[in-house]
Amino acid sequence: MYHLTMTPAERASAVAFSLHNCALESMRPGEATMRAAACYERGEVDVLGLIDTADRETSGIVNGRLADGSLDDHATDHASSVFARTVLLAERRWNPTGDLHELIAIHTALFEGVFSDAGHLRTSNVTREVTSDRARAKNPEAFFPAQLIETGALNIATELAEKHNLNNLDRDDFTHALAYVYDELGYLHPFKGGNAMTLRIFASRLAHDAGWDLDWGTVTRESYKAAKLRAYQGDISGFERMFATIVRPANPTRIFLIAGWEQGPAH
Repeated sequence: MYHLTMTPAERASAVAFSLHNCALESMRPGEATMRAAACYERGEVDVLGLIDTADRETSGIVNGRLADGSLDDHATDHASSVFARTVLLAERRWNPTGDLHELIAIHTALFEGVFSDAGHLRTSNVTREVTSDRARAKNPEAFFPAQLIETGALNIATELAEKHNLNNLDRDDFTHALAYVYDELGYLHPFKGGNAMTLRIFASRLAHDAGWDLDWGTVTRESYKAAKLRAYQGDISGFERMFATIVRPANPTRIFLIAGWEQGPAH
C-alpha cells in the first residue's frame, strides 16, 4: 500500500465513504468504533488505532469465512472491522493494476484479519444471491464459472486496456462504458463474498484515474439492488443511470473514495 498524508477533510471523506460502503450491505459499525472514527477525523488517533478499536468491538475475528453472494445478514458482527479497513484503504491506497491483482489487493485489505478467506478466489459455482427462484438457484452459470475466473478477469482487463482504462471519454460515453465494465466484473464475481464492496472501491479508483469522481453518498441500498437485478436480467440501464447521477469531473489531487460532495475542502 502507498502511504498518504491526509487532511482533516480527506479523513472525513474516507470515513463517509467507508460508512456508506458498509451501509449498502446492511452493515453498521458499533458505537466505540464510531467514536474512534470521530477521533480519527480530528487527527487524534491514526488509522491503526481506529482498526484496534474496531477489532476489539468485532465478534468472530478470523473464526469465519465469507458467505456466498452478498454480505447481507452474514457479516453484521464484522461491520466495525470492515469499516476501519476501508478507511485504511482510502488512506494507504493499493497498486492500481486494473486487473484481477487489483481486485485481490482490495479484497485482501478489506477482509484480512476478519475472514480467513480474504483475497481468495472462489472455487465453486454460486448464484448471484439467495433466491426463491429454484431454476435460478440451481443454475451453475448464475455467476462466471469458478474454474474460468482468471481467464475471464484477463479478458476484462485486456478490454479495459484497449479502451485506455476509460480515459478521454465524454461523460455519456464514460458512464456507459463504466456500467458495462461494472456489470462484467459483477458477473465475474471472483470472491465467495464481499464482491460488491470491493467493486465499488475498484470502480471509484478506475473512474478517478479516468478523470471522474463518483459520489456514492446519493446511492440508496434499494436503488443499488434494483440496478443489480436489472443487470442480472441483461439490462445495464440501471447502472448507467446510477453512474450518470453520481459522476462529476475529478479533483486529481484529492482522495477519491467519496460519499457526499459536502465533505468540504477535500473536494
